[in-house]
Amino acid sequence: MLKVICFGEALVDMLSTGSDGGAPEQFRKFPGGAPANAAVAVARLGGAAWFAGMLGEDMFGRFLHDALRDYGVRTDYVRFTGEARTGLAFVSLDAVGERSFEFYRPPAADLLFRSEHLPDTAFTREGILHICSNSLTEQGIAQVTEQLVQRARDNGWLVSFDVNLRHNLWPAGTADRAIVLRLLRQADLVKMSREELDYLAEGDPEFVSTLLRQGAALVLVTDGARPLHWYSHCDRGELLPPQVDTVDTTAAGDAFVGGLIYQLAQQRVGAPAIRAWLESDALMRVLRFACACGAHAASMEGAFSSLPNQRSIRAFGSALSCEFDFPNEERLP
Repeated sequence: MLKVICFGEALVDMLSTGSDGGAPEQFRKFPGGAPANAAVAVARLGGAAWFAGMLGEDMFGRFLHDALRDYGVRTDYVRFTGEARTGLAFVSLDAVGERSFEFYRPPAADLLFRSEHLPDTAFTREGILHICSNSLTEQGIAQVTEQLVQRARDNGWLVSFDVNLRHNLWPAGTADRAIVLRLLRQADLVKMSREELDYLAEGDPEFVSTLLRQGAALVLVTDGARPLHWYSHCDRGELLPPQVDTVDTTAAGDAFVGGLIYQLAQQRVGAPAIRAWLESDALMRVLRFACACGAHAASMEGAFSSLPNQRSIRAFGSALSCEFDFPNEERLP
């Protein structure tokens, strides 16, 4: 089993419970944040996941730290600061579970994490580093993200990048395309939505092919309940995810990428092995599993609480007649 480090923001999702009879909309707190969700997804499935990030010394920071630990994520690389508060995201849901966000960030504690907060020992064994674009929104944290990616690559780690654009977190109101592209060129595994692909490609039909030529081994383009498109250095294809009644899409993408990373970690598919692995017949089985994890999360409320464990994903797949391989559980000592 490879070690997995998910770096970036952990924040509190204030999730709408709706309004009843004209009463004011109400919100309930849930632990969240894309890289934190991915770490929990890996851990719940039986993987060895660490979260690396900064939390505020406040009630929300302690809530997140305890939730990460309770869901099996290792918190050795979590740091606390009194210089900023933990970030909040208010999430409203429409009738089909799609989200709109209002972020209370910046300022926020996660933006104050620095490279020296992650010790050199973090990268001593082979592993996978997972990042998202919300740690690129300001110059300081963007520089740290690039430094950590370089440290991971220098130690032979596989780098996973979920684009996960939240334009309203960027100072200009839209994501800085140049910064995101710079990180895309350093990632082995890239996951983005159809809308994110359209934004970044700017109409270039060769955009994905260019990413593959620049070094990406696998590019995944999700599109909600519509087919997933995948592209590798040796092939391409599509896969229809399981069709479910959507309740809340808050962590569906993170569940998908967490399921994928878990499978890679369990099969010990790191940076040195991924291209040979992609030439085998394993990819489609793993993608079916990852899609089932995403559908599982979309069918439930919340972020951490909607992510599957071994028992629930087996039951979920069986109920939908969704066939996928589930590797034997194996944990680091």
